[in-house]
Amino acid sequence: MKPMILVVDDDTEELARIRRELHARYARHYDVKCQTSHEEGERLVERVLGEGREVALVLTDQWLPGTTGVKFLADIKEISPTTKRGLLVEWGAWADKDTTRAIVEAMTLGHIDYYVLKPWRSPDELFHRTITVFLHEWSRTQPAENPQIAVVGRQTAKRSSELRDLLTRYRIDHAFYEVDSEQAREVVERAGVGVNLLPVVVRRGREPLRNPTNAQIADAFGVLTRLEDSGDPFDVAVVGAGPAGLGAAVYGSSEGLRTLLVEREAIGGQAGSSSLIRNYLGFAKGISGNELAQQAYQQAWVFGTTFLMTKAVQGIRQEDGDFVLDLGPWPPDPRKASPPAPETARARAVILTMGVSYRRLEVPGIEDLIGTGVFYGASGAEAQAMEGREVLVVGGGNSAGQAAAHLANHAKQVTILVRSDSLAASMSNYLIRKIDNVENITARFRSEVVAVHGEGWLEQVTLARRGSPERETVRAEAMFLFVGAEPHTGWLPSEVARDRWGFVLTGREASESCPAGSAREPLLFETSVPGIFAAGDVRHGSAKRCAAAVGEGSTAIRLIHEYLAEPSSEPSSDS
Repeated sequence: MKPMILVVDDDTEELARIRRELHARYARHYDVKCQTSHEEGERLVERVLGEGREVALVLTDQWLPGTTGVKFLADIKEISPTTKRGLLVEWGAWADKDTTRAIVEAMTLGHIDYYVLKPWRSPDELFHRTITVFLHEWSRTQPAENPQIAVVGRQTAKRSSELRDLLTRYRIDHAFYEVDSEQAREVVERAGVGVNLLPVVVRRGREPLRNPTNAQIADAFGVLTRLEDSGDPFDVAVVGAGPAGLGAAVYGSSEGLRTLLVEREAIGGQAGSSSLIRNYLGFAKGISGNELAQQAYQQAWVFGTTFLMTKAVQGIRQEDGDFVLDLGPWPPDPRKASPPAPETARARAVILTMGVSYRRLEVPGIEDLIGTGVFYGASGAEAQAMEGREVLVVGGGNSAGQAAAHLANHAKQVTILVRSDSLAASMSNYLIRKIDNVENITARFRSEVVAVHGEGWLEQVTLARRGSPERETVRAEAMFLFVGAEPHTGWLPSEVARDRWGFVLTGREASESCPAGSAREPLLFETSVPGIFAAGDVRHGSAKRCAAAVGEGSTAIRLIHEYLAEPSSEPSSDS
């Protein structure tokens, strides 16, 4: 059954022109419907949903009899959370103060996804550019029909959760089927594979993968997991594929440096799990962290960056004028009694861009439920699995706010737990206003988790109120943790100076830790070891913002050019 595109406009001439544009381009795959009133539009949406069909996109004029387009689209979101919503405006209407105010307010509160300029010629490719972006974004929220990749497992199993998250982060379209479902039985019978070892990844025309490691998944889908020894060192090795590392990779490769980027998990770092980043320069309607990361990955790749995935850098040493990076598999395969011999990569300079990891919450009962109802961060895969559930989001920063707003599209109820008295100290104003206007999001202040409970899956959470001995146990079917962050820098050699929290010192702050007799002070983002730089969240004093991390990564490349141009830029073998 075709999903529906609905247009609501009481100007029949405008409505006819929009219908012609949409019908000519999309009627083969979408059911294009038009209404002149919001009441008829809402009734049509409810009827279509009642028939088991999907509503892909709703477009409406702002000024409707008896209501506004923004109010109508806010009501549509309550009925169909995954439907994309566009506010139709005429060319030049942004000069009208009331229209401008309506658009700004609606975007802030999440009532619309963006505004759409009405077509004024045929074909109007600017109009279609906006529509196709909407439809592409909507399609990514839908279960794949006849997918190339099917995953069979148990929804409540930790490895199933990890695998769905990995495939989502790699942007590999797939469908997940509960092992006891009819769809799962059909998939495994067709593939001729048993379910004695779960999860199973079934690929059309390829050998099924039974409980694969991350490296096996990466290998199966063409992601580089092993380096070929070319003999020549890379000009720069970047450790970590978050925003800072991707920024360094783009600028390094585009400026002629032979660049290696090593990432142990998936592209994007913590930013990659953000459901919507609205304040990143150049993306007026916002962009998901995963989409931003993938675009940056493609950009760096076409410039020539070598990406090495599922590998953790376990140490850095200096040898024959180069830096040698010792590499090991990530995560380590528990099925192997002894770890494999480490691989190595050589580079003339190194940029540390490992970012930070969510701080672990140490309370009774939590370790056994990580991945089975308790999650650090919130991926798109897990958000969709929260349909109709009561969930908790722990934390008061922007990442927590973005996750809560996204989860509210699926969950029955989202409760944000915050240790402080308000969100204002740690969350952007636009996010606070947005979540304040989502009916199924509530916030509990001065609250903290002291225990979690469940058999095989999270069932309840015990909360304490700060400054009070009172305890309360509440129902929770999932909990997403954003409880601060800490750098993953314990593997670095002692010569790389860090502050007491483990963040890497750079520039003037690193100069006191430089070896006696150093020829110069460290450059702006250079560590206490000449030739090793740091950028982004892992660096002491960084802004902890996505755009700032990208800027630091690109600036580090300029400094590496300066370092490599020095007559004595080769690291000494005895330092």
